[in-house]
Amino acid sequence: MPNESVRQLYIEELRDLYNAETQLVKALPKMAKASSNDELRQAFEEHLRQTSEHVSRLEQIFEMLDEKPSGKKCLGMEGLVKEAAETMKEDYEDAVMDAGIIGAAQRVEHYEIAAYGTVRTLAELMGENEHVTLLEQTLEEEKQTDQKLTKLAEDVNSEAMETKEEAEGEESESTSGNRSRSGKSSSRRAA
Repeated sequence: MPNESVRQLYIEELRDLYNAETQLVKALPKMAKASSNDELRQAFEEHLRQTSEHVSRLEQIFEMLDEKPSGKKCLGMEGLVKEAAETMKEDYEDAVMDAGIIGAAQRVEHYEIAAYGTVRTLAELMGENEHVTLLEQTLEEEKQTDQKLTKLAEDVNSEAMETKEEAEGEESESTSGNRSRSGKSSSRRAA
């Protein structure tokens, strides 16, 4: 029989994860809606389906433990979700907004990867092999989602930079047009 303190820690960590996942079920549709990139929106919609499965797996584990999943608020996830919401309130251009949302989503994924790694290890220590299998499945899906977001970020971040460069190019043209109207050249100003 496992150490009772370790078992209690395990249950508390599972409750924390359960609350984190239920918070995500509410946050992911908002992230999908705020995304202008179709692939990013689809990735959030797919992860929402996975997250619902993650909740179900955690419920299975709680049932096996004869414990209730509720009772603990995940403050870490609450903070990450609030940060994502703040990003989505900003007035960024589409690609820049998408880049910000990806960053927020990856912070969430990294938090989940750490949390699932912890509970999987505790389950292994306690000899809860069925739990290990369920937790490992979720952990792998979280890692795959993070990899998918990294791949999407490569394109989205490049697009965000192009948007910035285009805006700077337009600003530069408008500034040089003003200079030539005023009769001053840029070389004289620099001197």
